[in-house]
Amino acid sequence: MSPRWTWRSGRWRGVGGALVVLALLAGCGVPTEDAPRTVAPPPGPFPSPGTIAATPSPTLATGRTTAVLCFVRDDRLVRVERRVDGTPTVDAQLQHLLAGPTPAERETGLTTALPGAVPVATARPRGTEVDVELGGTGDETGRSDEVLAFGQIVCTLTARSDVDTVAFLRGGAPLGVPRADGSLSRRPLAADDYAGLVAPR
Repeated sequence: MSPRWTWRSGRWRGVGGALVVLALLAGCGVPTEDAPRTVAPPPGPFPSPGTIAATPSPTLATGRTTAVLCFVRDDRLVRVERRVDGTPTVDAQLQHLLAGPTPAERETGLTTALPGAVPVATARPRGTEVDVELGGTGDETGRSDEVLAFGQIVCTLTARSDVDTVAFLRGGAPLGVPRADGSLSRRPLAADDYAGLVAPR
């Protein structure tokens, strides 16, 4: 075999190999480019050899919200904002009100008229109205402490975005409740009915 033939055969084998490589690259979907370009490395940090990068489990953030309770200071209704975890139900908010001010709130002069006038009550939402069922027995007198007590309940519950009015019941029957002007009302009451008793902020 002549040297010329050997050289040509080797050249054609090299060209053939290059064509095979190009065909394979095209079959793999790797695009060709006319000029080289810089490839940015993926963001680190990278796991050490022999370790597995664990994906952290998602956590649920516990949101904090504001619950408004109305207490009494100097015969006026005072709005108090408490920070609580999650929005309380209507009845839970009423029970917080019935429990009275905290020791820290009492140190600021806050009291409550509820224990003597309204010792027990439960709340049941009905649309944007809340029915408050009073326990025990009582007369519809319209005493000043009753006015403040019912004002506390109405102003507390209507401070919620989902409550407009509050109706009071005893034994399932509508109860006459004193408003700020001393008149008794059996209709659902709103915060405006006690606006004259609310202390200015």
